[in-house]
Amino acid sequence: MYRKKVMTTLAAAATLGMLLGGCANQAATPGGSTSGSGGGSTTVNIPALTSIETPKDAVLPAGNGKATCPSTTTLAYIGAETGANAQLGINIFNGIQLAINQHNKANAGCQVQFKKFDTEGDPNKATGPVTQATKEADIIGVVGLPFSGESKATGNIFEQQGLVHITPAATNPTLTTNGWKTFFRGLGNDAVQGPAAAKFMTGKLGAKKVYVVQDDSDYGIGLGKTTSDGLGSALIGTDKVTTGQKDFSVTISKIMNAKADAVFYSGYYAEGAPFDQQLVAKGFTGTFVGPDGLKDDQFIKQAGSASANAFFTCPCIPGELIPTFESAYKALANAEPGTYSIEGYDAATVLLAGIDAGNQDRAKLVNWVKTYDKDGLSKHYKWDDKGELQAPTVYGYKVENGKIVPIGAIGQ
Repeated sequence: MYRKKVMTTLAAAATLGMLLGGCANQAATPGGSTSGSGGGSTTVNIPALTSIETPKDAVLPAGNGKATCPSTTTLAYIGAETGANAQLGINIFNGIQLAINQHNKANAGCQVQFKKFDTEGDPNKATGPVTQATKEADIIGVVGLPFSGESKATGNIFEQQGLVHITPAATNPTLTTNGWKTFFRGLGNDAVQGPAAAKFMTGKLGAKKVYVVQDDSDYGIGLGKTTSDGLGSALIGTDKVTTGQKDFSVTISKIMNAKADAVFYSGYYAEGAPFDQQLVAKGFTGTFVGPDGLKDDQFIKQAGSASANAFFTCPCIPGELIPTFESAYKALANAEPGTYSIEGYDAATVLLAGIDAGNQDRAKLVNWVKTYDKDGLSKHYKWDDKGELQAPTVYGYKVENGKIVPIGAIGQ
């Protein structure tokens, strides 16, 4: 299985990280030292990951080049193109676009069309674009929606229209408990990520006192709970903030008074970045840890130098370490692959492979995904009867020299 290949490749880096983490008594801050009410810190030098082994039999968008399909055959991306956290959506649709470009270049007889629908990542705005897309009969498969709240708000619409959709980013565990037969998750959920994040903080980062802060999104609430549950006695406090909040001084006072040596923020970078910036400005010297919703260059741009204390967890593989994907993506987007770029690419590839195999209506494509069992570039894709992937892996990342770099597998 692909997961085993990756784990073998990462073993040396992960082992070294655990040894270093085991030697630490407090959380990591680059160049940090013990001080004041912000909690102590000791540098933990977890080495960056430099390569990933990809499966030799991974399914690629080009297929065998012999596919035929009607010229109206269409796939869609539905999700954020604008809005506060738009970059996470942009990463995804660039990955989809790359997959479709590679497919169409290789298959003159099957030129798949691509349409994008902007939800702004807002559950209250998502129903309109989803309804519009599901009414377009030529659209037979969708990659999206990226966020948990909008996925929850629209799942029934997809179900009623029999339109398969693979989310490359939405991680709230309850999404697969609704009985939807058209919903598939292309990564691990927060029931996997939360405990892995907790173990990462108390293990490799050596945190003794962790404060968990969550936003008011379905994603933030769900992940905040699973992470808090995983922390056990290391959890010293929790607090809640709201989407769009700008001033975090009240929460920061609670954290400083609790003398936390690590903070876990369960939400997105639009609020996470200013929160970290304000936290460091108030004298916090511990580690700031965020999940996949924060793991984007926009976090660094918005948090500035304060981001040097940040680590991230993500059920996503670092696509920039796959040379063929990295170079092709960069040529398309004039940027390095971002969070979920390769998951978007792989999800589109699953749908394209189904089209190439003759599954060219909605019902057949749903069944194709339901029974799929093949390697992609990022992981092995095989879903259970609820639409969850089997044996997903969570990866750790850190900010180093103003960039987000991977540090290896941290849980599964």
